[in-house]
Amino acid sequence: MLWLVVAALAVRQMAVVLRQPPGERLTDLETWIGENGVLHVTGSLYDTDRFSGTPFSGLVLKPLTRTAEQSLGVAWTFGSLLLVAALGLVAARALPKPVGRRTALLAAPVAISLLMLSLPVRNALHLGQVSILPVLLVLVGLFAVRGERKAGVLIGVAAALQPTVLLFAVLLWLTGRRRAALTGGAAFAACTALAWAAMPHDSWTYWVHHVAGAGLGDQADSLANQSLHGALLRLGLAGPVEIALFLALAAAVCVLGLRRAVRYARDGQLLLAVAVTGCVAVAVSPTAWQHQLLWVLFAVVGRAGRRASDRLVWPAVVVLVTTLPGAMLLPNIEAVFPVRDNVLLIAALGAACAAPFLPRTSPYWQRPVPTDYAAPVPARWSRVPLLPVWRRVLTRPNLLLELLLIRVVYSAYAHVRLAATAGRPTAERHGRQIHSIEQWLHIDIEHRVNHAVAGVARLRDFFDYYYSTFHFIVPLAILAVLYVRRPADYRWARSTLGFATLLALVGFWLYPLAPPRLMPGLGFIDTVHGVQDFAKPDYGALTAMTNQYAAMPSLHFGWSLWCGVIIVLLAPKTWMKALGVLHPLFTVSAIVATANHWVLDAVGGATVVALGFLIAYVLAGPRRLRKPEPEPEPEPEVEAAEADVRVAPGKAARVPVPAPAPAPEAEADGEAVAGRP
Repeated sequence: MLWLVVAALAVRQMAVVLRQPPGERLTDLETWIGENGVLHVTGSLYDTDRFSGTPFSGLVLKPLTRTAEQSLGVAWTFGSLLLVAALGLVAARALPKPVGRRTALLAAPVAISLLMLSLPVRNALHLGQVSILPVLLVLVGLFAVRGERKAGVLIGVAAALQPTVLLFAVLLWLTGRRRAALTGGAAFAACTALAWAAMPHDSWTYWVHHVAGAGLGDQADSLANQSLHGALLRLGLAGPVEIALFLALAAAVCVLGLRRAVRYARDGQLLLAVAVTGCVAVAVSPTAWQHQLLWVLFAVVGRAGRRASDRLVWPAVVVLVTTLPGAMLLPNIEAVFPVRDNVLLIAALGAACAAPFLPRTSPYWQRPVPTDYAAPVPARWSRVPLLPVWRRVLTRPNLLLELLLIRVVYSAYAHVRLAATAGRPTAERHGRQIHSIEQWLHIDIEHRVNHAVAGVARLRDFFDYYYSTFHFIVPLAILAVLYVRRPADYRWARSTLGFATLLALVGFWLYPLAPPRLMPGLGFIDTVHGVQDFAKPDYGALTAMTNQYAAMPSLHFGWSLWCGVIIVLLAPKTWMKALGVLHPLFTVSAIVATANHWVLDAVGGATVVALGFLIAYVLAGPRRLRKPEPEPEPEPEVEAAEADVRVAPGKAARVPVPAPAPAPEAEADGEAVAGRP
């Protein structure tokens, strides 16, 4: 099944690239070898800022200019996918031993899938870059070929394509493979000299004028440059001060990172040592573009954390950082912009200098401290396949991982909610359906309540503020209190809220609904957003940040009802429970008074919340955990009876008799007293 996933991902990646218009796919490759590409120019490769590779890269790519552009695009994409597959296979074979059978079977398809989904590979496939090749050459040289010279030649060629890869020659030297290190340096020098002889002006421009490519391609301070140099420029430093600070930091990262890499290599974790060295190369390079950051993903093999509950934190962080943009990982708050803009660099620095990876000699390497689970509760659904699959964990989850996953899930929810729209006519037709149903049920109170509240300024301001503010504050506050005070209940409560939100997404997708304030001709007053112009044809997309037709079910009321249920169930004080009851009552009043929801939307919100609690019960059992009853101690006569031994026919069975209590002197000396029948 995993290999089928790999095949599907490969087909999808190839289709995404080839379905793009010719001017938008393989843009870097086209600017190099296209009809008007840089490599067709008789002058310097660096007369424009479109070519950022080494002169040796240009020398290698020159022969491809004679190939038909359309066939080359297909061959380049397919060949890049083959390189990714080879990279995943080599990385899977390089896992530190011993490797269990299940891990060995899963390693290759999982590695290829992660590579396919990673931002560097997707970026390289889209642009037509060659950055996958140096990584593959390094891994093949260290793990697949035999002989010091072959390994050194491959690493030297890789360094000629991407100069900071030459740090792997230093790693080879420090780990005792000096012949391979010297061969790598010689191969790098030979390839560079060949390019210098063939293109002296270009080589001078690259190595001297631009200092190993710095300043070529995009601006060095752009977000795409995830190196220390780019981060310092984004912080506002420039000139000699920035250069001096960059050189000092780069030297410190090299010393610390290579020392750690050597330690891991001698410990038998050579793949982790390769990942750490690659992360050092990313950090200290003058420019480290997104397609060159594949080394960060290989740091996922490091094992950090003594507890089983913490073991997944580092892999999850690495995978999320290398597969999702920074905007999905951190909120749009100015205070966290420096972290969000440099999240890949921070992950690389963490792998190179900070992450506490375990040595193989650690007792926690194979057997981390186990997680505490509640005693299993007999479930009504135990005969259903795969149910129950959820064991109740008694300890709180890792805070970093929990915050990261909550942010990622909410960001995905926001994207799906924004995409779940069928247009204004459908939403308004559904709005008329809801309105007619409420009229038939005699619960169409929205218009009267809306106009009554709009006429009282203080009441209108109160409900507008309540609607805009408490929707997020109260659930987050409850989750924070439960995380600190009641971790087992936190997991259960968080799961119910997540299930309810996922079910609400299904409702948004299947039944786009215009709220009362967006229904023309009904006379509702939008107290929160102000007077709207219904004559605009694109009305309904109030902003680009939210879907205005995601009204059924109402998560405003659903989340408030969840808050009320949790407070009533878990709050220790009666006045707290009373506040828990008031919150959903105020919320339903606010969503109706501000004309943001129909009454039936609140019914839908209550339904998804009830289903969320039901799903959590089916998977994890009841909220209250049953304490295991202590087993009664067996009586001596029972022990004797159970010790009866069957004998052959005609023979009597010997029944052992309990020994008398030991004498006080024997007890004092710790000696056993033999009992006699």
